[in-house]
Amino acid sequence: MSSLHIYNSLSRNKELFEPIVPGVVSMYVCGPTVYGHAHLGHAKSYVSFDVVVRWLRHLGYKVRYVQNITDVGHLTDDADEGEDKIQKQARVEMVDPMEIAQSYTRSYFEDMDRLGVLRPNIAPTATGHIPEQIEIIERLVGKGHAYESNGNVYFSVGSFPSYGRLSGRTDQASLQAGGRVEQRSEKRSPSDFALWKRAEPGHIMKWPSPWGVGYPGWHVECSAMAMKYLGETIDIHGGGMENKFPHHECEIAQAEAATGKPFVRFWMHNNMVTVDGVKMGKSLGNFVTLKELFRSFDPMVIRFFILQSHYRSPLDFSHSAISASQSGLEKLHDTMRRLLDAKPGSGTLNVSSFVRKTEEALNDDFNTPVAISVIFEFSKSLNGAMDRQEGISTEAAGEAIAYLEEFAGKVLGIMKSREELAASEAGDGGETLAEVMSVLLELRKEARTRKDFAMSDTIRDLLLAKGIELKDTREGSTWSKKKG
Repeated sequence: MSSLHIYNSLSRNKELFEPIVPGVVSMYVCGPTVYGHAHLGHAKSYVSFDVVVRWLRHLGYKVRYVQNITDVGHLTDDADEGEDKIQKQARVEMVDPMEIAQSYTRSYFEDMDRLGVLRPNIAPTATGHIPEQIEIIERLVGKGHAYESNGNVYFSVGSFPSYGRLSGRTDQASLQAGGRVEQRSEKRSPSDFALWKRAEPGHIMKWPSPWGVGYPGWHVECSAMAMKYLGETIDIHGGGMENKFPHHECEIAQAEAATGKPFVRFWMHNNMVTVDGVKMGKSLGNFVTLKELFRSFDPMVIRFFILQSHYRSPLDFSHSAISASQSGLEKLHDTMRRLLDAKPGSGTLNVSSFVRKTEEALNDDFNTPVAISVIFEFSKSLNGAMDRQEGISTEAAGEAIAYLEEFAGKVLGIMKSREELAASEAGDGGETLAEVMSVLLELRKEARTRKDFAMSDTIRDLLLAKGIELKDTREGSTWSKKKG
């Protein structure tokens, strides 16, 4: 089997992957800021890194996977100005900020579970690691890399000459432009960034510190938690491409200035989801939540749709593209059902060649589109073999089942279990019902948009008469079968 090579954003090259500790991989991925439901952009990132973890474990590595939860410090302009995103949402919903964080953290993990994303080994929160963040800031101040000004503490970018090497922003003009904030009189340089912010009157989320009552900057949490659980130098750090600058640049500067050691060996960045070529995001209002998508599509279809693009490539969203993925995935499941039911024959099948090609694809920077194309090539070859008069032998069928269960199932997470396949084939038409209901809900939504409430009510009443109850929520309509 070929060796694993990973594209390192720091070197801008594919490099042979070898962990610091043989057989053990330390991996940190920037988690969500929990002030709203997860959307397709989140799924692109966490499904992609889920395959990274699954493939590393397939290769025999013990992976210690840490993914943080940002529940304080992420300001509305993603830099040093604005309001804390969670506190702002708490004001909108008129609840405590911690209630916002807890509610949307639960929502996030519910959505990831439905997508088949494995839980991280550790999911630390920023609010749970205030002492660790303060300790790093104190070290940076003591070493002359940070300074206090009017209750705020800033990292001095000029004290860290290699700042900007990850994003390629090494000149002062681009650093200042990237800061997206005007120079404050208390900053020594516009490119300096906040490690600790003074809490203004009325700010709810605040803690005591050597510099007064305040709260940590967004960037310092990841450095603190990554080093606490994975050590001062880690193997892999992942996150969205939009976080290269300033977030990941700041992480590098903080960690390496504090320890004097390299912070991360392999930086991995996933590309974004786009809508008509524009990045999907909450700030632009062009996002679609996973909960909305799950009302129309099986979560496994969403996962399959995501993995048909490479993690470093953009993914353009449309309902028609997901529908095409749904059809393709169902064909793969049909092949597996047919294989499980096939009568023993005498034909052979060269499964090992497909195993080799799938391994080569995944060892080439986790190339899921190529791996999926190999699996579908195998499916076509398998169906052809089963179509022949001699069929396939019990041994060949066993190898084929093992191949699909291992690579389409355990590694890519796009193959249903034997029990799920059997249930969907012999069940009560649940899949067909879900498809019909998605169409009816869409028609009802269009009727309500047109203010044709009579038609909307008619659809609801007719469904209720057939034992299907609709419930309208802020996120849209859901349906369920009436009990009894």
